[in-house]
Amino acid sequence: MSDNYRNEPRRSGGAGRTIIIILVVAVLAVIAAVATGFLDFSSKGGALPKVEVNGGALPSVDADVGSIDVGTKNTTVEVPKVKTESETVEVPTLSVKKAN
Repeated sequence: MSDNYRNEPRRSGGAGRTIIIILVVAVLAVIAAVATGFLDFSSKGGALPKVEVNGGALPSVDADVGSIDVGTKNTTVEVPKVKTESETVEVPTLSVKKAN
């Protein structure tokens, strides 16, 4: 065997890719069949059965929960200060003169 054959990467996932392609083709075929009218889904209206409930009560639930206190307090923290200074720099200007 040559060295080139040994260094070629192996391909994997061929069966999984084939299954995905088959599923995509099947979904597209169903969409095309419905769009052209070859396949038609229809249903008849229905109704739920009438059920009578006599008596009964909702369950009672007791829950013990903790408490949360929300508030503020004063604390010293380091805060960066930004200082600006005025400096004279040369900037471009533009002047427009009206035509005579």
